[in-house]
Amino acid sequence: MKLLRYGPEGQEKPGLLDAGGRVRDLSARFDDLDSSALAGGVLDGLRDLDPDTLPVVESPGRIGACVGDVGKIVAIGLNYVEHAREGGREIPTEPLLFMKATSSISGPNDPIVLPRGSEKTDWEVELAIVIGKTARNIDEADAPAHIAGYALFNDVSERDHQLNRGGQWTKGKCHDSFGPLGPWLVTADEIEDVHALGIWLEVDGNRYQDGNTSDMIFGVDHCVAYISRFMTLNPGDVIITGTPAGVGNGMRPERKFLREGQTVTLGADGLGEQSHPVVRERV
Repeated sequence: MKLLRYGPEGQEKPGLLDAGGRVRDLSARFDDLDSSALAGGVLDGLRDLDPDTLPVVESPGRIGACVGDVGKIVAIGLNYVEHAREGGREIPTEPLLFMKATSSISGPNDPIVLPRGSEKTDWEVELAIVIGKTARNIDEADAPAHIAGYALFNDVSERDHQLNRGGQWTKGKCHDSFGPLGPWLVTADEIEDVHALGIWLEVDGNRYQDGNTSDMIFGVDHCVAYISRFMTLNPGDVIITGTPAGVGNGMRPERKFLREGQTVTLGADGLGEQSHPVVRERV
């Protein structure tokens, strides 16, 4: 299944994308595709659903983040071999974890907002894991039972704030609009091999990232089990699994960063696409 949320920000309704690419309304079955719905087993209740029995949404308008009320975003840094190399970093021997604020989450076509004074806002297309069942100290073999599905994510990052303002990476990762999620939550059964997905990103039609999840250092099941040793993962939590090579900060001889008026487009096999106008914060 490909599940989504549509409507104005803060008023999203749950929907399902049918085989013809039409949005079907799920709001008669549950209020929102959020952490509570996932914890309540809503996906199990949809397994045998015939999409043709659901009303078609003729004009869905804005598509929101594919999961609402996310409890936490756990990020894995330097998880692609070539991305680690482009930054001159050693290949990690354990997943490098950091947190990203849930207030950064936005829709898959919402603007990316450059913070005031920012000159080094960068892009990072990523595969996101959405947790569907509480995971605490689980084994890697048990991880698939705790995964609701996958989604596309852009881990937008302000590099000066991330690397030069002291402390951890948090300052560069958490600005509003720095976490576009979706367009769809794709249930795990729809993905034949999550470690063989093409994943890419373009700015103004120029392709800078063109990778494959086969280049990941730590696989999906390993990441879920590993993180569960350090914190409880709850339904609706999101794990972002790192980015392939081609980020602006890794380019030589001249680094590239986002500018007002540009358009960022990204996608992954089976997970859909995002497209974002880049604007500058005015307030």
